[in-house]
Amino acid sequence: MNIATPIHAKSADPGKKVGHTACPHDCPSTCALEVEIAEDGRIGRVRGANDHSYTSGVICAKVARYAERLYHPDRLMHPLRRTGAKGEGRWQQISWGEALDEIAEAFVKAEAKNGSEAVWPYYYAGTMGWVQRDSIERLRHAKRYSGFFSSICTNPAWTGFTMATGTLRGPDPREMGRTDCVVIWGTNAVSTQVNVMTHAIKSRKERGAKIVVIDIYDNPTMKQADMALIVRPGTDAALACAVMHIAFRDGYADGAYMAKYADDPAGLEAHLQTKTPEWAAAITGLPVEEIEAFAKLVGTTKKTYFRLGYGFTRQRNGAVAMHAAASIATVLGSWQYEGGGAFHSNSDIFRMNNAELTGKPMKDPDIRMLDQSQIGRVLTGDPVALRHRGPVTAMLIQNTNPVNIAPEQRLVKRGFARDDLFVAVHEQFMTETAEMADIVIPATMFVEHDDIYRAGGQNHILLGPKLVEPPPTVRTNLFVIEELAKRLGVADRPGFGFSAREMVDRILESSGLPRYDYFLEHKWFDRQPVFEDAHFLNGFAHPDGKFRFRPDWANQPAPNRPPDSVGLLGPHSELPAFPDQVDVIEVADAEHPFRLATSPARNFLNSSFSETKTSRQKEGRPELMINPQDAEANGIGHGDLVQVGNRRGEVRLHARVTTEVKPGVVIAEGLWPNKAHVNGEGINVLTGADPVAPYGGAAIHDNKVWLRKDPA
Repeated sequence: MNIATPIHAKSADPGKKVGHTACPHDCPSTCALEVEIAEDGRIGRVRGANDHSYTSGVICAKVARYAERLYHPDRLMHPLRRTGAKGEGRWQQISWGEALDEIAEAFVKAEAKNGSEAVWPYYYAGTMGWVQRDSIERLRHAKRYSGFFSSICTNPAWTGFTMATGTLRGPDPREMGRTDCVVIWGTNAVSTQVNVMTHAIKSRKERGAKIVVIDIYDNPTMKQADMALIVRPGTDAALACAVMHIAFRDGYADGAYMAKYADDPAGLEAHLQTKTPEWAAAITGLPVEEIEAFAKLVGTTKKTYFRLGYGFTRQRNGAVAMHAAASIATVLGSWQYEGGGAFHSNSDIFRMNNAELTGKPMKDPDIRMLDQSQIGRVLTGDPVALRHRGPVTAMLIQNTNPVNIAPEQRLVKRGFARDDLFVAVHEQFMTETAEMADIVIPATMFVEHDDIYRAGGQNHILLGPKLVEPPPTVRTNLFVIEELAKRLGVADRPGFGFSAREMVDRILESSGLPRYDYFLEHKWFDRQPVFEDAHFLNGFAHPDGKFRFRPDWANQPAPNRPPDSVGLLGPHSELPAFPDQVDVIEVADAEHPFRLATSPARNFLNSSFSETKTSRQKEGRPELMINPQDAEANGIGHGDLVQVGNRRGEVRLHARVTTEVKPGVVIAEGLWPNKAHVNGEGINVLTGADPVAPYGGAAIHDNKVWLRKDPA
């Protein structure tokens, strides 16, 4: 099937030792890794740990060839100061002391002129290690810099799931290997979290389980499905409602289970009376027969495991779609069975204490919170995005590349080009964000520092110890934060002054977990709750123990709920009382007849790996997937240069004419650097930063666009 990179744990070369660590990248699998280390201290092959019960010896190919990234000739090796215009590419090598002094001086000047909120530390998930990712928050709170509302990735999905269950947890992900049906909904697992496929295929081989895939195009995961359902973007809730309608109609609904565990099954049944397969077919584009067949399969298969991804929630109705999909498992009573229920994320099972790490006791609730996804609006002076306060004039950026990955790219670039904005970027490569910086400082990679990881898509806490020495001129994220704290006068505040290993130990100790040395010996710690808790047989996590068919869109606690100072976001008043299709999405119209999604590429991970030769060769070039009917109607041939655009701008890229997409839908797999495109403008020119209701998020797969052949 060529879906993974299974490599056995035993090294073929007795001259190499094996180090144990965890993949640091923003993927729910959080794979347990074994890394070959040669006598000269260089890494070789990277493989999945066979003795880890979720990774099971299988990792994605891009991580398997990590040595290509670690020893890349273009890796940043020295601190640099900009000497020309922003983005011009003229740099002067400087010392670490000079770089840190200049960053601190710029922050002091910004604060003196416009107050502490003029400084905005900005970061994300380039590493998922707690210490190296989150220590920037401790500096933020100590200095009272502008807050960071994390919104770009998880908000709609987490909101929708917690509206239903009250928490982020679910059936043991390893149960996908012990089920009779796996429904992979809205995630291209072959390309983005391969271990889902490892366990699903195990069930198919050993139990004859069926694999159902629901997505918006015929991607690599679809090609592994026994039943493949391709829906129009933003219509997943309609499919979920029709499935539940059929369950009530045909007797698949588990009335006894719902009476005990759900809030209003009678109200839901009445609401669904009009949500027929014919109604859903008109919305989703699926034939009625496919909807009926899917409903019958899950309705007659008690052990059905709904594996709910992030992709289908990156629409403006994404939280509603997640809630509706999770509701199917409750109507059917699937939660009662091993290998049954709905799973999205296990983030709430780990109970790790990050208060000292992030400086939570120092957090001032009066400091404004700026939306990560609206960085373009923030940096171009939008008063709403700035919370009607002063400008941002200084930034430190770690673990993210907003000039490439953030929505509304033209605003983002315009903001970074401001002469009065100071930007320091701590990076591994000269990304397009680093190119716009005043100071660039080189960062370590995961095998070169200590950290601790918790999984989202599985159930382990994993240690990531330092395995090899970094280049002598490269520094960790923690080093930068500690050194800036000294220069900014807050190094005596709580949480500062510890090494990464010491901070890992302090997190573990304060969380009631085994200490660093235990993890060094055992490599990971299984945090999976007992069956009754994982399957909510002791009740769901709402105060009354009931699953919510009727969500409280305004008041439900959720991991990424915005603070009261920000309030509810998006068109929250339009959200439905029960699961339903709600068209707050960018519906195609006469001027914009196509729906565009910016789906992940197999060989990139967000903007990471787009710098490595093998990944770039395998992906080829930026292309727009277009159905043959649409191509013919617009005079477009395979390989032609096309323009695709909307009110935010237009992008030029090459056409890939393929039946893998349905008429009316175009897909741009990425994320390619902007400069890889014909005009140097990437696909996020077309994506919007208006927030998803009710708790925010970026609807990066929800775009109406026009399409035409490029006249050039």
